[in-house]
Amino acid sequence: MCGIVGAVSTRNIVPILVQGLQRLEYRGYDSCGVAVHAGGLKRARSTARVAELMAQVEAEQLEGQTGIAHTRWATHGAPAVHNAHPHFSHGPGADAAQRPGRVALVHNGIIENHDALRAALQARGYRFASQTDTEVIAHLVDSLYEGDLFEAVKAAVRQLHGAYAIAVFHKDEPQRVVGARAGSPLVLGVGTTAGVSAAQGGELFLASDAMALAGVTDQICYLEEGDVVDLQLGKFWVVDREHKPVTRPVKTVQVHSGVAELGPYRHYMQKEIFEQPRAIADTLEGVEGIVPELFGDGAYRVFKEIDQVLILACGTSYYSGCTAKYWLEAIAKVPTQVEIASEYRYRDSVPNPRTLVVTISQSGETADTLAALRHAQSLGMRHTLTICNVATSAMVRECSLAYITRAGAEIGVASTKAFTTQLAGLFLLTLALAQVKGRLSEADEAQHLKAMRHLPAALAAVLALEPQIIGWAEDFTAKENALFLGRGLHYPIALEGALKLKEVTYIHAEAYAAGELKHGPLALVTSAMPVVTVAPNDALLEKLKSNMQEVRARGGVLYVLADADTRIESSEGLHVIRMPEHYGPLSPILHVVPLQLLAYHTACARGTDVDKPRNLAKSVTVE
Repeated sequence: MCGIVGAVSTRNIVPILVQGLQRLEYRGYDSCGVAVHAGGLKRARSTARVAELMAQVEAEQLEGQTGIAHTRWATHGAPAVHNAHPHFSHGPGADAAQRPGRVALVHNGIIENHDALRAALQARGYRFASQTDTEVIAHLVDSLYEGDLFEAVKAAVRQLHGAYAIAVFHKDEPQRVVGARAGSPLVLGVGTTAGVSAAQGGELFLASDAMALAGVTDQICYLEEGDVVDLQLGKFWVVDREHKPVTRPVKTVQVHSGVAELGPYRHYMQKEIFEQPRAIADTLEGVEGIVPELFGDGAYRVFKEIDQVLILACGTSYYSGCTAKYWLEAIAKVPTQVEIASEYRYRDSVPNPRTLVVTISQSGETADTLAALRHAQSLGMRHTLTICNVATSAMVRECSLAYITRAGAEIGVASTKAFTTQLAGLFLLTLALAQVKGRLSEADEAQHLKAMRHLPAALAAVLALEPQIIGWAEDFTAKENALFLGRGLHYPIALEGALKLKEVTYIHAEAYAAGELKHGPLALVTSAMPVVTVAPNDALLEKLKSNMQEVRARGGVLYVLADADTRIESSEGLHVIRMPEHYGPLSPILHVVPLQLLAYHTACARGTDVDKPRNLAKSVTVE
């Protein structure tokens, strides 16, 4: 959560900082701000979006060659200007707020010992203007400053407990920015100014995501856990968690700006839903046959050795893992456990060194999932694999094996194409494990590959159902509650459908395995409660029909996504949309798409901010 951009240059870097914030706004949009060194410290802050901050910066003619900027997802303190970053420290004393600022700082993460630090700083005379944990760091750096900002930051981070990525500068040291990271991502960008290389005095950047620097530089250095970095014109130094000098490689990284054209679409969410045929095709590009090496060198040995799978993920990625459990156990016959990452690391578990630990993350920077991965590794489970959409992410760097999905930049906060491409990658993993274990015949492999290659065309046919989905959305507009039902392989799809609806429409939605209705949720069913049912023509269809009858007997209104041959017909209180074809094990990839469209069009009808729903952010980099 939260986005950071910083720069040291010989030109006015405010436009670059603000442009970087626009590209990072998916990380948080409760408030935003920018601070520069312009003789002294100057800043602009806003509780509106970055576009409004840009107008404010232009009106105030804010300029500077050294600066930091931030877009916020609130953790400590409500979204308000006084809580917005950057934060200043004015030094101790009752009149501190009236004196020029000395330290400017932005922060991503959560400082767990902020209360104790706040009390100690207040005892020294520091006055706090916000409720944030971030202001504590600014005052701490100020209290430790003795003429060298790099030394002050190194001393400060030794006292911090929790997660952080910070960028800070001091009024007495123009053209110097210091950054540090632990538990939250931070990258260094090496740029040029008018053809001047970094070694000759060129500009340098910090950002929480390389995307923020697209078009500015493609020379990226990924800082490691515990690193502190010192940026000055034409030179930078990095020290590790022990504060010993280290060299971090600078790599050429092709990054997209994330500011894609909407074309004929109203919102990015709609655009990304309709990009799914292409995203799936790109994710499967080059897959001619099932070989373990699709997941990296040494995958065959690892797959041969493991005897169970542990999946760690959060949110939508967790539901993709829940779907994969059905595949892995039914096709590969490998026992599979799926854990919510934020829960796994805090409970006692029984580690098995013959486990393949699989993490799933769109960004590859999800704090809970990274922490769960490291916890699993600390327990002796060394075989790790990630399904991830960002090849340069921490998740990919920290796992020994990986499958990179090719969903492309996903700008809408509610994940759509990232989810379906994760499912595609997980199905490939299932087939690869089945093959290595001797449980995939050549005929079955050929059949599965044929079905996967047909997925883009099948998805296009499902997307053609949009007009019918819009009709359903009109019914949902005035509702405040909804139930989603599925069985077996499609129960996680019901969970994902409910999540999508609540994320973008703010309608309270719950999902259940349909057989659980009679064990409690049936008490909620009335004519005012729409019940969305995923009804493929599989082995559980007749059981599901009985569950639907339970709903109808209580006056509930059903909205059913049914395969063509299920013999479920529309009638009073029973609305049916027919899927183009039954798709066997890959059916979840198709059935989730109408649920995405239902959430999207209901949100449009209710007038919510579809791409930036309240209280949420895209990349969850805090615990």
